[in-house]
Amino acid sequence: MTNPGGAAPRESNEMKRVSDQIAGRLASRNVRLSGHERPEELAQLEEAVERFEVAVEARGGDLMMDEGPLGQVPQPDDPHFTLPHRADDESVSLYLERIARATDEIKHHPRRAGS
Repeated sequence: MTNPGGAAPRESNEMKRVSDQIAGRLASRNVRLSGHERPEELAQLEEAVERFEVAVEARGGDLMMDEGPLGQVPQPDDPHFTLPHRADDESVSLYLERIARATDEIKHHPRRAGS
């Protein structure tokens, strides 16, 4: 039996658990969340961040150096390799667009020496 307004309780609990895990991973990458993102938006954000990170690594960037420790202002060795910060009032869709543009820019950025 399902809830008249949505998913079965077990599915709803599973969706919440997965959403919380994704939100935690995004937070560990310094992605600002409002707490109002839908599960599919969280998944889209995680996928976009992962694409960005793959592009950084492919161009010789070091994510540990470029992103910096959680809660601290990053001092990247190359600012192009820093994930864009989300503004307080920025929608998920606009932030996804900015991450996509930054990812595309990285793909055209010169490879770091020694990589």
